Amino acid sequence: MNYVQQGGMTGQVSSGEQPGFRSAQRRMLLAAMFCYLFFYTGRQTFGFAIPGIQAEFGVSKETLGWVSAALLWCYAIGQAINGNIGDKFGGRRVMSAGAILSCIANWAASFATGVVSLGALWGLNGYFQALGWAPGSRLLSNWFGKHERGKIFGFYVFAAGMASVLSFVTSIVVVHTLALDWRWIFRLPVLLMLVGGISFYLIARERPEDLGFRSPHDDDDDCAADAAVADDEGSWQRYKAVLSNWRLLLGGLAIGFQNAARYGLIVWVPVHFLGGSGDAAPANSFIDPQWIAVALPVGMAIGAATNGWVSDNVFGSKRYLAIVLYMVLATITSLFMYTIPTSQVYLGLATLFLCGFFVYGPQSSFWALCPDLVGNKRSGTAVGIMNFFAYLFAGLGEPLIGGFMDTHHDTSLVFLIVAAASAASATVAMFIRR
Repeated sequence: MNYVQQGGMTGQVSSGEQPGFRSAQRRMLLAAMFCYLFFYTGRQTFGFAIPGIQAEFGVSKETLGWVSAALLWCYAIGQAINGNIGDKFGGRRVMSAGAILSCIANWAASFATGVVSLGALWGLNGYFQALGWAPGSRLLSNWFGKHERGKIFGFYVFAAGMASVLSFVTSIVVVHTLALDWRWIFRLPVLLMLVGGISFYLIARERPEDLGFRSPHDDDDDCAADAAVADDEGSWQRYKAVLSNWRLLLGGLAIGFQNAARYGLIVWVPVHFLGGSGDAAPANSFIDPQWIAVALPVGMAIGAATNGWVSDNVFGSKRYLAIVLYMVLATITSLFMYTIPTSQVYLGLATLFLCGFFVYGPQSSFWALCPDLVGNKRSGTAVGIMNFFAYLFAGLGEPLIGGFMDTHHDTSLVFLIVAAASAASATVAMFIRR
């Protein structure tokens, strides 16, 4: 009789006390983080390509907002489908496939001959991108119990935040340092995503039992939720259970507003600093304006790492309190950012960092909330449904912001819209109370 079986029979050995289990957990977390570290090179580079696309195709910012919306809406639909696929076929295979297929789709988009073909291929890429987050979340939910979820999803979202940093930096290098045209933004950075997807498949394992360990959910005080779910539960039953949870639907509405604010910043801040209407940086500034935009994803990454810890350790796993706190602060900092001209480099740098910190931070609590509400076995479907709302709203925001910029010729308006969306997210999240 092996060690795991002995532990299961005597009830004296918790999952965390199994020799090698903590090491295996860290390996799975790092594998998922490494893979997702490169995912955003496949979808958050679009803002840097906008000036070049406008120049070549002669289209408005509003039109390109609809192209961005095509990706976001296809991503939303993909999330609603692929979270369930992750529950059914496993996060390891699905997430790896997403990275590989998205790399191919980016290369295809780089050969677009007009805005229609660009929109179609960018939308297809959005679906492939949706093969990543929810299946990866399911794999992490398999490996970590309830009282570690906030922290673990904080690390996972931190990797996503650093992916934004990487996508911003590589895009600036392609366009400004290497002086290549916009098409190479969709060709070079995504090669990193290909490496991440292959590495994840080789390193990760779907669940602790695959390596001979007991599940950490055997020790959870909410494991009864999973015990009531059959291992062979059908897709319809999973969707029905998830969609009947009103708190999760409220969470979907709250993250919808939060993600609209997030993508408003991600897509249009590069336009504001690289091709907007702001003043040039003063001659005595040591920082080129194009690098100010990088403060945004750096703030996002650090904010995500802190919010999960706050929800676990300050608010006792009451995720909604951490969400409300950060979104209120996001509203305040975004309003302040609206008042700062681009010529005030250092103040803009610090405030943009805080905008990213507070706008993106709550994502770790939103994802930890999913298995909290519906259990581990349905977590992939729950994450997918919540992310569907997130990107549905984000897609609605893109042409709206682009249209405002075209009409008013003022790229700083993005910060007013971000403030309004953040305030709406905080208001809705107050009613989750879980």
